[in-house]
Amino acid sequence: MENRVEELKHYLVPGKRVHLVGIGGVSMRPLGLVLKGMGMIVTGSDMNASVSTDELIANGIQVSIGHRAENVAGVDCIIRTAAAHNDNPEIAAARSMGIPTFERAQAWGVIMQAYRNAVCISGTHGKTTTTSMVTHILMEAEVDPTVMIGGYLPLLRAGHRVGKGDTIVLESCEYCDSFLNFFPTLAVVLNVEADHLDYFKDLADVQKSFRKFAQLSTGGVLANGDDPHTIQAMEGVEYVSFGLKESNRVHAENICPDWRHLDVVCDGKFYCHLDLKVLGRHNALNALAAAGTAWMLGIPGEAVTRGIATFSGAERRMQYKGSYNGAEIYDDYAHHPDELAATIEAVRTMEHKRLVIAFQPHTYTRTKALFSDFVRELMKADHVVLAEIYAARERNTVGISSMDLAAQIPGSVYCRTLPEVTTYLRSVAQKGDVILTVGAGDIFRAGEALLK
Repeated sequence: MENRVEELKHYLVPGKRVHLVGIGGVSMRPLGLVLKGMGMIVTGSDMNASVSTDELIANGIQVSIGHRAENVAGVDCIIRTAAAHNDNPEIAAARSMGIPTFERAQAWGVIMQAYRNAVCISGTHGKTTTTSMVTHILMEAEVDPTVMIGGYLPLLRAGHRVGKGDTIVLESCEYCDSFLNFFPTLAVVLNVEADHLDYFKDLADVQKSFRKFAQLSTGGVLANGDDPHTIQAMEGVEYVSFGLKESNRVHAENICPDWRHLDVVCDGKFYCHLDLKVLGRHNALNALAAAGTAWMLGIPGEAVTRGIATFSGAERRMQYKGSYNGAEIYDDYAHHPDELAATIEAVRTMEHKRLVIAFQPHTYTRTKALFSDFVRELMKADHVVLAEIYAARERNTVGISSMDLAAQIPGSVYCRTLPEVTTYLRSVAQKGDVILTVGAGDIFRAGEALLK
C-alpha cells in the first residue's frame, strides 16, 4: 500500500492529467478541486448530474455524466471512489491501456504528507460534525488549515478548504479500510460500531480496522473512553481518552441538562467552556472530541470556546429546513440505528407535540444486518413513513425492502417513491410537529418538496 502511495506521488504534480471516477461523491468532489488547485488537469465522471457536478464544472473541471471508456483517453492516471469496481467501463479501459489506477484515500494520503499536522477524524458516527467543529476552532485560532469534510460546511461555503498553514484536518472513513491509506499525526476515534457489513465481517473486524488506523498515527491518538467498543478496539494502543466520565483525560464538567453548556477539563485542569448551538448528548461528545483535538494540538482554550460558539451545524445534520402547516421540518443524515437513536434523543429536548420520521434506509446489506435495531429505534417516533431503500453502490441480492420494516412497525406507512412520501407528509403535518427526513440517500428531497 505504501509503495502505491509513493508511486502516486509521481502523478500528483502540476501539469499531469488525472481522471476521477465518481467525481461527484462527498470526498471525491473536494479531492478534484484540491488537485486542480495544485495545478493538475482534472477531469471526472459520475452516474448522475448533481449540485456537486455543477460546482466542479463551474470551477473549470470537465465532468462527463455516465461512465464510458472514452472518458479516460489521454489521462496519466485514474483515481476512483471506493464504490467503483473493476467492472466499471472506465476502470476496465484504464487497466487494458496500462493507465495506473489509484484509490481516493491514497490520493488524500499523498496530499496530507505535505503537512506537519495531519488530523484524521474517524468513527462510525459523528465524523462530519466533529471535523466541522475542529475546522471552526482552527479558523478561530488562525491556523489557516486545509480541510476535507464529507459534507457542506457553511463557514467554508464548501466541504473543503485549501489553506497555507501546516495543518490538514480530514474526515476519515473506515469503509473498505480507506483510512489505512492515511498518514495521521493525530488520529481521533469517536466511536466504533458494526457498520459497512457489506465489507467487514462483523464488529470484531471493524474494531481490527480501527486499531490498525490508530497504530498509523505518529503523534498521538484521541479515543472515546466512554464507548466499550472503542476501548476494545484500542487494546494495545496508547491513547488519550475523552468522554463524559471523570476517568477520561479529557472530560466534561458542569453539564447543563440540555447538553448545550459544559466545561472541558484536560488532565485535571480547566481548559475551556463550551456553549453549543447544536442539540443532543451525541453533539456534546462530538464537541468534547473537537476540544480534545485542539488541546492536543496546543490550541488556546479561548479559541475553542469561540470556534464552538460559531458552529451551528453541518449540512444534513439536524438541519432546519423550514415550516409547513405549523410543523417544523428538519433533515438528518442518520443511516445507522445508533445515529437514529442520537437524533431522536436530541429531538426529545425540543418543544414539540409529535415526532414524524420519514426514513430512507441506506443500502440493502445494512438494512438486513441491522434490521431489528432499525425497527427498535423507529418505533420511538409517533409516526413513521418509510421510503424504499436507497441502493447506493449495491444491488438487491439479499431480497429486502422497506416494506419489511413497515410490517414490523405498527402504524407505519410504506411509500414506493419520494413524491408519495411528500404527499403523505403533507396530509399528516400539524402545528407542533417535528418532521424529520432521515437517511444518507436523497430523502431530503421529500422534505424540500413539502416546503415548496
